[in-house]
Amino acid sequence: MPRTDTVGAPTADGRAGSGGATFAFDAIGARWRIDTGEPLGGGLRRRIEERIERFDATYSRFRSDSLVSRIAAAPDGGRFTFPEDAVRLFGLYDRLFTATDGAVDPLVGRYLELLGYDAGYSLTPAPDDVRAAHHAQGGPRWATDIVRRGRTLITRRPLVIDVGAAGKGHLVDIVSEILRTDGVNRFVVDGSGDLRHAGGTGIRVGLEHPLDPGLVIGVTDLCDRALCASAVTRRAWGEGLHHVVDPRTGVPTRDVIATWVVADRAAVADGLATALFFTDAHRLAEVFRFAYVRMFADGRAEIRGTSMASSSPEAPSV
Repeated sequence: MPRTDTVGAPTADGRAGSGGATFAFDAIGARWRIDTGEPLGGGLRRRIEERIERFDATYSRFRSDSLVSRIAAAPDGGRFTFPEDAVRLFGLYDRLFTATDGAVDPLVGRYLELLGYDAGYSLTPAPDDVRAAHHAQGGPRWATDIVRRGRTLITRRPLVIDVGAAGKGHLVDIVSEILRTDGVNRFVVDGSGDLRHAGGTGIRVGLEHPLDPGLVIGVTDLCDRALCASAVTRRAWGEGLHHVVDPRTGVPTRDVIATWVVADRAAVADGLATALFFTDAHRLAEVFRFAYVRMFADGRAEIRGTSMASSSPEAPSV
């Protein structure tokens, strides 16, 4: 995961060190912080918190009152209209689905539930025969089981939508847009490791070793761009069980253990951080502009882009 604290916390002018103001809070099950030059006013803070609440009430499959939970509970499907931001999010998923041959699919939700990552956090997988039967029936596919018309989804049966591949990055972008609309042009939004920097001097970010949080495998200089990461060790609950699941097989990935991506938008960086678990970077580069580091289970690291700098896997935090 990104570690701004490995080189000093980012401040409003983009430099590590003291000064500036921080707004820290918990949202969507994660710790967030926003670093700015001056403290954010109470009204702006409330607008940010209220917008995050609306996002959660729309996209969280862990809330029984959310829109995606209504979709999952609709026995015969239906027509469901999302907020305006969904046009951009679903458009990104269209591109990711195509570029990864279906490996990044927001309809992966049922497979996650069957593996134990369900709304109740049971962390207990369904029996092997139950999971095998679901896969044999053919899991739902974003390209065939959903009819999308802008921000409206039309379904024919219950479908479990999980936007975890790009959703948090998308929310980081939404919060960044709120700040800019309010005249705040120099900031770092940190959605529990999904970062977006704007204005001033860039910040140096350590790339946390997925197997040892006390180490970094490299650093990147982030300026007016976003950095997102994913690792199989972050949400794992058993041998071989974690949140990065290939919906084409219903099985968690094994070859890649961590990814880091720099892109213009946090949603794109977040989505590509998931895509790199399944798809060759050259294929993704035909569609997206990004830099990345990918770490394999055998310890190899693959790097693309001059903004990323590697170090020894055993290099200590600085």
